[in-house]
Amino acid sequence: MKIGKATLPRSGICTSNEDTIVVRGNDLARDLIGQVNFGDYFFLLLTGQRPDAAASAVLNATLVAIAEHGLVPSVQAARMTLAAAPDAMQGAVAAGILGSGSVILGASETAGRLYVEIDEEAQRRDGDIAAAARAVVAARRERKQAIAGYGHPEHKRRDPRVDALFAVSRKAGGGQRFVEIAKVVEQVIPEVVGKDLKLNVSGAIPAVLLGVGFPVAALKGVPMLARTASLIAHLTEELNDPIGFALSYQATREFEYTGAQPEQKA
Repeated sequence: MKIGKATLPRSGICTSNEDTIVVRGNDLARDLIGQVNFGDYFFLLLTGQRPDAAASAVLNATLVAIAEHGLVPSVQAARMTLAAAPDAMQGAVAAGILGSGSVILGASETAGRLYVEIDEEAQRRDGDIAAAARAVVAARRERKQAIAGYGHPEHKRRDPRVDALFAVSRKAGGGQRFVEIAKVVEQVIPEVVGKDLKLNVSGAIPAVLLGVGFPVAALKGVPMLARTASLIAHLTEELNDPIGFALSYQATREFEYTGAQPEQKA
C-alpha cells in the first residue's frame, strides 16, 4: 500500500456551493435524487460512471445475495454490542463491519484477485484457463493459502446463490469470462486440493462483478455495504426483541476452561 504524496486535499467525488451539490459531475438534486437506485448510485460514486444495464442488474443482485444470512458472526457481534450499549446503534453496526476480514465478507475480494491472477496466467498459456487455474491454485496451496470462494459449512452441493447470480449475469448480458474461470477453478480443486469444494456466494460475487467492469480493489466493499443494511435490520429487531445477552449466555453455558488450575494448599 503506497502512501500518497499529495500536499493538498483533493477529491473527484463531490463538491458543493450555496445552491448546488455536485456528485461525480451530476447535480445531486436535479440529476440523481429520484432518478437512480442506490445500487446504481454506489457504482457511480465508485467509478465516476453510471452503470449500463448489465452492471446495474449484476451489482444490485450481488447486494441482495450477500446482505443477509442469519446469525453469522458479524450479526452476533453487532447484537451483543447493542445489548451493552442500546443507545449507540452506530457502534453496533461498526462492531459488525469490523469483522469484514479475509474469512467473513472479505473472501469476495480474495476470490476476485484469484480470478484476475488466473486470467493473466491463462493469457501467458495461450488461453488455457484450466492449466492456468491448476497452476495458480497449486501455488496457493503450496503457500498454505485457502482457496477463497469455495466450500460452505451448510451448502455442500453448491451455494444456491451462485446459480442465481450467474443467471442474472447471463440474462443481463454481463461478461462471462470470470464466471468461466470460477467454474474451472471449481473443477480443478478436487485434483489439486484433494477436496470437492463447491462455489459459494463469495466466489460468485467477484465472478459476475468483474465481468461488468467492477474494480477489484472495491470488491470487499460490496459485502460490507450489503451487510450494513442487514445489520441495521437485525439491530432494529434487537431493540424490540433482544437476544444479545442470550447469545452471550449461550457462550457462557458452553464454555470450557482449558487453562491451568491453582495449586492446592496443604
